[in-house]
Amino acid sequence: MQAIANAAAQSSDVAGDSKWKQVFSKVPEVTLFFWIIKVLCTTVGETAADFLNVNLNFGLTITSVIMGILFIASLIWQFKTKKYTPLVYWLTVALISVFGTLVTDNLSDNLHVPLEYSTVLFTILLAITFAVWYAKEKTLSIHSIFTPRREAFYWLAILFTFALGTASGDLMAEALGLGYLVTGLIVTGTIAAFAIAWRIGLNSVIAFWFIYIMTRPLGASLGDLLSQSREHGGLGLGPTNTSIIFVAGIILTVAFLAFTHKDVMRDPIAEEREDDRESKREFWQLPVVIVLLLSLSIGGYYYRHQQLQSAAASAAKASASAGIQAGPLGDLSSFKTIAQAILTSVQASDWAGANSHVNDLEYAWDNSQAQLKPMNGTAWTHIDGALDKVFREVRAVSPNQESAESALQSLLAILDRP
Repeated sequence: MQAIANAAAQSSDVAGDSKWKQVFSKVPEVTLFFWIIKVLCTTVGETAADFLNVNLNFGLTITSVIMGILFIASLIWQFKTKKYTPLVYWLTVALISVFGTLVTDNLSDNLHVPLEYSTVLFTILLAITFAVWYAKEKTLSIHSIFTPRREAFYWLAILFTFALGTASGDLMAEALGLGYLVTGLIVTGTIAAFAIAWRIGLNSVIAFWFIYIMTRPLGASLGDLLSQSREHGGLGLGPTNTSIIFVAGIILTVAFLAFTHKDVMRDPIAEEREDDRESKREFWQLPVVIVLLLSLSIGGYYYRHQQLQSAAASAAKASASAGIQAGPLGDLSSFKTIAQAILTSVQASDWAGANSHVNDLEYAWDNSQAQLKPMNGTAWTHIDGALDKVFREVRAVSPNQESAESALQSLLAILDRP
């Protein structure tokens, strides 16, 4: 972040064509390859964060510090390059995707900020970034990144798009209970709509940034679909195999681009001028797109929220009618059953079985979040924290039996409380 702040303080105004005839863009041309690598980086970024946080048992805070240091180092390297270099640029994108995801995760898991608030917060921060960027540079063209200040605004916007994409995607998939498959379909439809609109006349800068935001939940949904077990609606590749496939895809595509230079901008100044002429001609499109998206998002959120509230009330009423003694989150016996199965496997040193049951528990808990959390947010957060500790202990590369048993017994004790 300090690298962004330092670079943003610099003023490197473009002062005429004669001075900038040999200028080189610091970012790639937007081609099909650009979007392919972007989605692959998004998925790998999330699995890498999970590997450090859960499998290596670093925890969210230490993982965030490690990835923050790596991100800043790659960003400094990117700023020091004289022109677009595929390896440096895409390494920075991969690391910023991890760091942006971790920013949202820290707000949600450590500070317990609701995803609704995170989504609104990052939307405002992104809007402010664009406003200041335009006020300083008089352009938001993605073809104009050839001064340190413009590059600083570019990467700051990229950071907020990843954080916003994470918050909005998790809000749909988890908090609103749509799941990653349905969320992926919604996001894919939105991206397709913007792509078609782009081809038939939508301003290219508007289309680019909205699609860029949406590729974050798309990558998460794709990764979830590939890695989840077949019993849970996935293809059963597992997170490790999914990561290997996606990393290989990134390496091969970046190597191809480095060799062919198919994504190198030939005349960034001419393309910037065309973007600016287009923006001035079609400025009216921005408020129309914003109003349309806000109407659909707020309306859809309200409708789904009402559905969940009604379902929670019906479940509470059914439990009361059946005479079930339930706590603030209702009947949690199904979760206790799975947790006990995990404990039994751990005590028998059956780590494969324990991991299988952990996957079942995580799937069941994630699918119930939309119904349980509105019933009692404090109780839900308490259990969610205990579950995260169980996941880290059981899924660790070198699990400790005593620590895993302790985490499971603590979870069972919490689930048993009225």
